[in-house]
Amino acid sequence: MELHSQTIAERFVGFDPATLYESAGHRGMVDPKIRPAWAGARVCGIASTVQCPPGDNLMLHHAVAAAKPGVVIVATMGGYLLAGAWGEILTVAAQAKGVAGLAVDGAVRDIAAIAEREFPIFSRGLAIGSCTKERFGSLDVAIQFGGVTVRPGDIVVGDIDGLVIVAQEQAEEVLAAATARRVREAEIMEELRMGKTTLELLGLPALPKPGVKGK
Repeated sequence: MELHSQTIAERFVGFDPATLYESAGHRGMVDPKIRPAWAGARVCGIASTVQCPPGDNLMLHHAVAAAKPGVVIVATMGGYLLAGAWGEILTVAAQAKGVAGLAVDGAVRDIAAIAEREFPIFSRGLAIGSCTKERFGSLDVAIQFGGVTVRPGDIVVGDIDGLVIVAQEQAEEVLAAATARRVREAEIMEELRMGKTTLELLGLPALPKPGVKGK
């Protein structure tokens, strides 16, 4: 991960995924079934991608060993949900390397212990089953993750509302749009407090008059 990419990612801290999704032209929303594994988990960083064979987490161990500080490991597990591909041991290893979090299209386990360590994880589910550690997959390649193409270097942002992926080449554009959107939303909320309605401020259609059929 280049220093420039890490600096860009730091500028996304504080933006919510919904704002970034809309600022990116309604692109990058990850399947909402991939959720925070523990309450309060938030993540922001540069994607380091992993493709694992079903039921095998060997490549996650390799990803952590090779990780640079600030990355979010984004992994696919071949659709397998009956084994926890990540647990407390990998969490401790990842925190020692400065990994910012994990987003996995698969299952995880040891969540109570991981929550105590405050390591952010987003997953499709939880499972107490164990993975094998025998088969190789791929590191740092483009992957399909929750309906979104994720490439190494893309921006990953997540909170209780869900996850969004911002393509690295759009980062500056999305940041500018998100900043403007946040300013406008603050203005709207102030005008609402002064008595205006969302109908007025958002230019929403009025109700049809009695006897007039709506379009």
